[in-house]
Amino acid sequence: MTGWVTVAGLGPGDAAQITPEVSDALAEATDVVGYIPYVARIAPRAGLRLHPSDNRAETDRARHALDMAAQGLRVVIVSSGDPGVFAMASALFEVLEERPDRDADIRVLPGITAMLAAAARAGAPLGHDFCAINLSDNLKPFAIIERRLRHAARGDFAMAFYNPRSASRPDGFARVLDILRAECEPQRLMVFARAVSTPDEDLRIVSLAQATPDMADMRTVVLVGNRATRRVGRWVYTPRSARAAGV
Repeated sequence: MTGWVTVAGLGPGDAAQITPEVSDALAEATDVVGYIPYVARIAPRAGLRLHPSDNRAETDRARHALDMAAQGLRVVIVSSGDPGVFAMASALFEVLEERPDRDADIRVLPGITAMLAAAARAGAPLGHDFCAINLSDNLKPFAIIERRLRHAARGDFAMAFYNPRSASRPDGFARVLDILRAECEPQRLMVFARAVSTPDEDLRIVSLAQATPDMADMRTVVLVGNRATRRVGRWVYTPRSARAAGV
């Protein structure tokens, strides 16, 4: 039996947003590995082994998946959102680079990212040029985060922030807001989208001047508009033309 590894995105939370391609891969799998709450989203069935692990065990998880595939098993590594956006696809290839079996049968299946799900709930705040920044300083120093924030703000990008605030990093998002206030006008629109597509979903639209650190946690994606981003009724959108921002 030939083994394989598939890295699959489960989307933001609602099972209806899992792609048919990902569902097919899960139906064929002998083993599923991933962060504990993501594996908990997989329905048990006969012949399927589930391997949940801690959030910081990405490297071990990738090695385990490749080892099982080498034994002929069909392994799905699950991520929330899209596996290539601050998730397990990169971790898998980092491990693969260290191994002799670089010709392993690997697929990466895309999913709906939390960023795009949040943008759709709000309207179209990412309708023009935008960037995504992971605000966690676990794998990079805050100085890099600050530099990228300032450049993105000065370039008038709309921005999407992942991992804005956690119990172990309670003060980092306050620093992010200070940086934004130094670079952007106070009326800049922000969207705080928590647990989108789940029963816990909460969406708040505020100005930069109104934003406070406690509006964000690890289940929140924060979207920041550019200078042209505006409200129309209950929706937020960014015009497609740079002329709308006076550029």
